[in-house]
Amino acid sequence: MSIRFGYWLPVFGGWLRNVDDEGMEASWKYVRDLAVRSEKIGFDLTLIAELNLNDIKGPEAPSLDAWSTAAALAAVTERLELMVAVRPNFHHPGLFAKHAAIIDQISSGRLALNVVSSWWKDEAVQYGLPFDEHDKRYARTEEWMKVVKGLWTEKKFSHSGALYKTEDAILEPKPVRRPPIYAGGESDAAKDLIAREADAYVMHGDPPERLAAKVAEMKERRARLAPHAPPMTFGVAGYVICRPTAEEAAKERARITDVQASARGYANYNQWLEGTKLEQRVSLEEYSVSNRGLRTGLVGPPDLIAERLDALSRAGIDLTLLQFSPQREEMERFAS
Repeated sequence: MSIRFGYWLPVFGGWLRNVDDEGMEASWKYVRDLAVRSEKIGFDLTLIAELNLNDIKGPEAPSLDAWSTAAALAAVTERLELMVAVRPNFHHPGLFAKHAAIIDQISSGRLALNVVSSWWKDEAVQYGLPFDEHDKRYARTEEWMKVVKGLWTEKKFSHSGALYKTEDAILEPKPVRRPPIYAGGESDAAKDLIAREADAYVMHGDPPERLAAKVAEMKERRARLAPHAPPMTFGVAGYVICRPTAEEAAKERARITDVQASARGYANYNQWLEGTKLEQRVSLEEYSVSNRGLRTGLVGPPDLIAERLDALSRAGIDLTLLQFSPQREEMERFAS
């Protein structure tokens, strides 16, 4: 098995809640140049997160919009798969299906979805968007995905459900391919929905032995809940600290996890814990780096990181979703 290398596009200007300026501004120019360069140095995919507020640097800080950024990147890249996060409560499925189909056409079939059921109540309230409590949000997501898939695959699509309605809706042109659906979640409601409807399961950072157990569990759910569906693929988030020596890597880890509880990026810590229903408690130190990325263990000299990637592959991981800081310089180091 070979692992594909993906990375999170820095739409928030970084990944570290303890470091105010990571030297990677949340701007179109920065992410455009990064994406174009990433294709040339061997990266396969970029994940573009969707939030209207900045989850990392604090709600007042700038952040890029996922879908306008994705449309622009589709036109300036050639090989990179664009995995774009979408929150069903942000988008009517009919209009979304049209927008996404055209972006897939622009990219010649390189669009993928990362379907995310919203957890940040304050953001929804600020923008006047619907917000569902935990299990109800998965009912919305399931109906939303049914409408989107129907519009992408049928000549005329009608649907009458609890939240959405279409009547003989026509969507042309269709996507070049039906964009694959990646999704994550740790509650039973989330995992059941993903096993039934998604193409891939993506996870927060964890060590290989824990990931192997999660992969096995999701394969069992898939076989039980969607026996005729093709096999799922599996991805994991990871934060990379690649240095010539283990001592230098440990020093950098200590620097970025030096918790300052007053940092703006911690403002939504308790709301995130309440909204996500994680299987494991996340310490404040771990929350200082996005998506539990340090737990994946990609910290040290290159040979150690390469061994860890091999261990992830043996655990059943097909895709890494990596974070770096500062992103441009550290992606070059990792690639070389």
